[in-house]
Amino acid sequence: MLPEDRRRFQRLRLSKPILAIARGNNVLVLDLGIAGAFIEHYGTAATGERFRLTFRWQGDDIEFECEVVRSVVVRAADAGDYTVSHTGVRFLEPVGDSAERLKDFIATFIGKVLAAQKANAAGEITPSATMLEQLGHARRMRTSGFLSYRLKDGKWWCIPTHSARQPSDGFTVPAYEDEEEVQTLCETYERADDEGRRLIRMVAELSTMGAAKK
Repeated sequence: MLPEDRRRFQRLRLSKPILAIARGNNVLVLDLGIAGAFIEHYGTAATGERFRLTFRWQGDDIEFECEVVRSVVVRAADAGDYTVSHTGVRFLEPVGDSAERLKDFIATFIGKVLAAQKANAAGEITPSATMLEQLGHARRMRTSGFLSYRLKDGKWWCIPTHSARQPSDGFTVPAYEDEEEVQTLCETYERADDEGRRLIRMVAELSTMGAAKK
Protein backbone atom coordinates (compact mmCIF):
# COMPACT_ATOMS: atom_id res chain seq x y z
CA MET A 1 0.00 0.00 0.00
CA LEU A 2 1.00 3.62 -0.36
CA PRO A 3 2.53 5.33 2.69
CA GLU A 4 -0.73 7.23 3.30
CA ASP A 5 -2.68 3.95 3.20
CA ARG A 6 -0.30 2.39 5.71
CA ARG A 7 -0.69 5.34 8.07
CA ARG A 8 -4.47 5.22 7.89
CA PHE A 9 -5.22 1.51 7.63
CA GLN A 10 -4.01 -1.49 9.61
CA ARG A 11 -3.23 -4.85 7.99
CA LEU A 12 -3.80 -8.34 9.35
CA ARG A 13 -0.64 -10.38 9.65
CA LEU A 14 -2.00 -13.78 8.72
CA SER A 15 -0.50 -16.68 10.65
CA LYS A 16 -1.70 -18.99 7.88
CA PRO A 17 -1.61 -17.59 4.31
CA ILE A 18 -4.80 -17.53 2.28
CA LEU A 19 -4.79 -19.30 -1.07
CA ALA A 20 -5.97 -16.90 -3.77
CA ILE A 21 -5.93 -16.44 -7.54
CA ALA A 22 -4.31 -13.54 -9.40
CA ARG A 23 -3.27 -13.21 -13.05
CA GLY A 24 -4.69 -16.70 -13.65
CA ASN A 25 -2.35 -18.39 -11.16
CA ASN A 26 -2.42 -19.42 -7.51
CA VAL A 27 -0.93 -16.92 -5.05
CA LEU A 28 -0.66 -16.71 -1.27
CA VAL A 29 -2.07 -13.74 0.64
CA LEU A 30 0.38 -13.07 3.50
CA ASP A 31 -1.10 -9.82 4.89
CA LEU A 32 -4.58 -8.43 4.31
CA GLY A 33 -6.31 -5.14 5.07
CA ILE A 34 -9.17 -2.95 3.93
CA ALA A 35 -6.98 -0.97 1.52
CA GLY A 36 -4.81 -3.74 0.07
CA ALA A 37 -2.87 -6.96 0.48
CA PHE A 38 0.64 -8.40 0.49
CA ILE A 39 0.97 -11.51 -1.67
CA GLU A 40 3.55 -14.15 -2.61
CA HIS A 41 3.55 -15.42 -6.18
CA TYR A 42 5.64 -16.92 -8.95
CA GLY A 43 7.24 -14.59 -11.47
CA THR A 44 7.63 -10.83 -11.22
CA ALA A 45 5.22 -7.89 -11.11
CA ALA A 46 5.73 -4.32 -12.28
CA THR A 47 4.65 -1.23 -10.35
CA GLY A 48 1.34 -0.01 -11.75
CA GLU A 49 0.31 -3.40 -13.13
CA ARG A 50 -3.37 -4.15 -12.60
CA PHE A 51 -5.13 -7.46 -12.08
CA ARG A 52 -7.96 -9.10 -10.13
CA LEU A 53 -7.27 -10.81 -6.79
CA THR A 54 -9.80 -13.47 -5.72
CA PHE A 55 -10.12 -15.67 -2.64
CA ARG A 56 -13.02 -17.52 -1.03
CA TRP A 57 -14.57 -17.14 2.43
CA GLN A 58 -17.64 -18.96 3.72
CA GLY A 59 -18.39 -20.25 0.24
CA ASP A 60 -18.34 -16.84 -1.47
CA ASP A 61 -15.68 -15.09 -3.54
CA ILE A 62 -14.03 -11.90 -2.33
CA GLU A 63 -12.67 -10.12 -5.39
CA PHE A 64 -10.90 -6.81 -5.91
CA GLU A 65 -9.38 -5.07 -8.87
CA CYS A 66 -5.83 -4.31 -7.72
CA GLU A 67 -2.81 -2.22 -8.63
CA VAL A 68 0.78 -3.19 -7.82
CA VAL A 69 2.40 -0.65 -5.51
CA ARG A 70 5.71 -2.43 -4.96
CA SER A 71 7.26 -5.81 -5.66
CA VAL A 72 10.53 -7.52 -4.78
CA VAL A 73 12.04 -10.85 -5.87
CA VAL A 74 12.64 -13.00 -2.79
CA ARG A 75 13.95 -16.06 -4.64
CA ALA A 76 15.56 -15.90 -8.07
CA ALA A 77 14.90 -18.62 -10.61
CA ASP A 78 17.24 -21.58 -10.42
CA ALA A 79 17.54 -24.82 -12.35
CA GLY A 80 14.13 -26.48 -12.31
CA ASP A 81 12.70 -23.72 -10.08
CA TYR A 82 10.75 -20.48 -10.53
CA THR A 83 11.23 -16.88 -9.46
CA VAL A 84 9.22 -16.05 -6.33
CA SER A 85 8.16 -12.47 -5.53
CA HIS A 86 6.46 -10.61 -2.69
CA THR A 87 4.12 -7.92 -3.96
CA GLY A 88 2.07 -5.23 -2.24
CA VAL A 89 -1.18 -4.35 -3.99
CA ARG A 90 -3.70 -1.59 -3.46
CA PHE A 91 -7.40 -2.36 -3.82
CA LEU A 92 -8.96 -0.18 -6.52
CA GLU A 93 -12.49 -1.51 -6.89
CA PRO A 94 -14.47 -4.32 -5.21
CA VAL A 95 -16.40 -6.78 -7.34
CA GLY A 96 -20.03 -6.93 -6.19
CA ASP A 97 -20.33 -6.78 -2.40
CA SER A 98 -16.74 -7.93 -1.82
CA ALA A 99 -15.97 -4.83 0.29
CA GLU A 100 -18.63 -5.79 2.84
CA ARG A 101 -17.53 -9.44 2.84
CA LEU A 102 -13.93 -8.38 3.40
CA LYS A 103 -14.96 -6.30 6.44
CA ASP A 104 -16.91 -9.27 7.83
CA PHE A 105 -13.92 -11.56 7.23
CA ILE A 106 -11.54 -9.23 9.06
CA ALA A 107 -13.91 -8.70 12.02
CA THR A 108 -14.45 -12.47 12.36
CA PHE A 109 -10.73 -13.20 12.08
CA ILE A 110 -9.86 -10.68 14.78
CA GLY A 111 -12.62 -12.02 17.03
CA LYS A 112 -11.07 -15.49 16.86
CA VAL A 113 -7.59 -14.14 17.57
CA LEU A 114 -8.74 -12.22 20.64
CA ALA A 115 -10.79 -15.20 21.82
CA ALA A 116 -7.64 -17.32 21.62
CA GLN A 117 -5.79 -14.71 23.68
CA LYS A 118 -8.56 -14.93 26.27
CA ALA A 119 -8.15 -18.71 26.47
CA ASN A 120 -4.46 -18.20 27.24
CA ALA A 121 -5.05 -15.54 29.90
CA ALA A 122 -7.47 -16.58 32.63
CA GLY A 123 -9.91 -13.86 33.66
CA GLU A 124 -9.25 -11.62 30.68
CA ILE A 125 -12.40 -9.97 29.31
CA THR A 126 -12.54 -10.38 25.55
CA PRO A 127 -15.34 -9.40 23.15
CA SER A 128 -16.83 -12.27 21.18
CA ALA A 129 -16.47 -12.67 17.43
CA THR A 130 -20.18 -11.89 17.10
CA MET A 131 -19.79 -8.61 18.93
CA LEU A 132 -16.81 -7.66 16.78
CA GLU A 133 -18.75 -8.44 13.61
CA GLN A 134 -21.59 -6.19 14.83
CA LEU A 135 -19.15 -3.41 15.67
CA GLY A 136 -17.50 -3.93 12.30
CA HIS A 137 -20.59 -3.36 10.18
CA ALA A 138 -24.02 -3.28 11.85
CA ARG A 139 -23.55 0.09 13.55
CA ARG A 140 -22.51 1.96 10.42
CA MET A 141 -26.10 2.94 9.64
CA ARG A 142 -26.74 4.55 13.02
CA THR A 143 -24.27 7.40 13.35
CA SER A 144 -22.80 10.48 11.74
CA GLY A 145 -20.07 11.30 14.29
CA PHE A 146 -17.25 9.58 16.16
CA LEU A 147 -15.95 9.12 19.68
CA SER A 148 -12.25 8.74 20.31
CA TYR A 149 -11.39 6.78 23.46
CA ARG A 150 -7.87 7.57 24.72
CA LEU A 151 -6.11 5.78 27.58
CA LYS A 152 -3.86 8.23 29.44
CA ASP A 153 -2.16 7.47 32.78
CA GLY A 154 -4.56 4.58 33.42
CA LYS A 155 -7.66 6.72 32.81
CA TRP A 156 -9.98 6.71 29.79
CA TRP A 157 -10.90 9.95 28.05
CA CYS A 158 -13.81 10.10 25.61
CA ILE A 159 -13.40 12.83 22.99
CA PRO A 160 -16.08 13.68 20.38
CA THR A 161 -14.50 14.09 16.95
CA HIS A 162 -15.31 14.40 13.26
CA SER A 163 -12.22 12.34 12.33
CA ALA A 164 -12.29 8.54 11.95
CA ARG A 165 -8.51 8.28 12.39
CA GLN A 166 -7.35 5.75 14.99
CA PRO A 167 -5.15 7.10 17.83
CA SER A 168 -2.04 5.30 19.05
CA ASP A 169 -3.26 5.30 22.66
CA GLY A 170 -6.82 4.00 22.20
CA PHE A 171 -9.42 3.67 19.48
CA THR A 172 -12.11 5.62 17.62
CA VAL A 173 -15.62 4.29 16.96
CA PRO A 174 -18.88 5.72 15.59
CA ALA A 175 -20.88 7.65 18.17
CA TYR A 176 -23.53 5.13 19.18
CA GLU A 177 -25.32 4.51 22.49
CA ASP A 178 -24.25 0.96 23.39
CA GLU A 179 -21.98 1.79 26.31
CA GLU A 180 -21.63 -1.87 27.35
CA GLU A 181 -19.86 -2.81 24.11
CA VAL A 182 -17.53 0.16 24.36
CA GLN A 183 -16.80 -0.65 28.01
CA THR A 184 -15.89 -4.21 27.04
CA LEU A 185 -13.54 -2.92 24.35
CA CYS A 186 -11.91 -0.57 26.86
CA GLU A 187 -11.39 -3.37 29.36
CA THR A 188 -10.01 -5.64 26.65
CA TYR A 189 -7.71 -2.89 25.40
CA GLU A 190 -6.28 -2.36 28.89
CA ARG A 191 -5.40 -6.06 29.22
CA ALA A 192 -4.14 -6.57 25.66
CA ASP A 193 -0.54 -6.57 24.48
CA ASP A 194 0.62 -4.31 21.66
CA GLU A 195 -0.59 -6.68 18.94
CA GLY A 196 -3.96 -7.13 20.67
CA ARG A 197 -4.39 -3.36 20.86
CA ARG A 198 -3.55 -3.06 17.17
CA LEU A 199 -6.27 -5.61 16.36
CA ILE A 200 -8.81 -3.72 18.47
CA ARG A 201 -7.98 -0.53 16.55
CA MET A 202 -8.46 -2.45 13.33
CA VAL A 203 -11.97 -3.56 14.34
CA ALA A 204 -12.77 0.00 15.40
CA GLU A 205 -11.47 1.15 12.03
CA LEU A 206 -13.93 -1.17 10.28
CA SER A 207 -16.82 0.34 12.22
CA THR A 208 -15.89 3.89 11.22
CA MET A 209 -15.56 3.34 7.48
CA GLY A 210 -19.24 3.41 6.53
CA ALA A 211 -19.97 6.25 8.95
CA ALA A 212 -17.18 8.34 7.47
CA LYS A 213 -18.96 8.32 4.11
CA LYS A 214 -22.18 9.80 5.52
